[in-house]
Amino acid sequence: MLKILLDNKKKVVLSALIVLGLIGVRAFEDWLFYDPFLDYFKRDYTALSYPPADDFLLLVNYLFRYTLNAGLSVALLHVIFANRDITKFTAILYACFFVIFLLAFLLIWKDIFGDQKTLLFYARRFLIQPILILLFIPAFYVQQRSEKNNIL
Repeated sequence: MLKILLDNKKKVVLSALIVLGLIGVRAFEDWLFYDPFLDYFKRDYTALSYPPADDFLLLVNYLFRYTLNAGLSVALLHVIFANRDITKFTAILYACFFVIFLLAFLLIWKDIFGDQKTLLFYARRFLIQPILILLFIPAFYVQQRSEKNNIL
């Protein structure tokens, strides 16, 4: 195992730097992004009404944060797998998921489905956290292994 790590020093260092970038986005979220829901969801949000927010500014900040997380996630996948097809496919998936998550967030926030504060919490979480990378790394790993072993 140590030999494999030493043989892939560049990949390990780049992966660690990208993960640190993802951690940095989370660590400095209060300073980097406009998001009145940060404090709102830290409290007992089920008993509170939604905080006042500048719709345009909030959406631009969610786009910025999602783009940062998605860019770092795609870069991480590119470093790990060194496969252009995976990189392109993942970038397209992130773009499609952004539209889906943003629509879900907006529909829930504007009370289209009634008062769904917990659902809003999770829709927002997919917009602001790099959760998808936790699915993509094992999925592409299994795919790559099965291709090498001609399992599929």
